[in-house]
Amino acid sequence: MIRIAVVFAAFLAASSAQASQQGTQMMKNWKAADLCAKKAQQAFPNYTAENNAKRDAALKQCLEQQNLPPRQ
Repeated sequence: MIRIAVVFAAFLAASSAQASQQGTQMMKNWKAADLCAKKAQQAFPNYTAENNAKRDAALKQCLEQQNLPPRQ
C-alpha cells in the first residue's frame, strides 16, 4: 500500500513539473509578444491610417520572426 502511495506521489510531482514548464513557456511567449507590440508602437506612434497599417505589419513581422502566434 505504501508503494502505491509513493508511486502516486511521484506521478503527481512529475505532472506538476510538466504543467509548470508549460506555464513558464507560455509566459515567456506572452512577454515576447508584448515586446513586439511595444516596439511596433514606438516605431509608429501616430494613429493615422498609414501608421496603423505600418504598425500592424511591423507587429506581424516581429511575431513571425520569433515563431509566435499572431494577434487577433
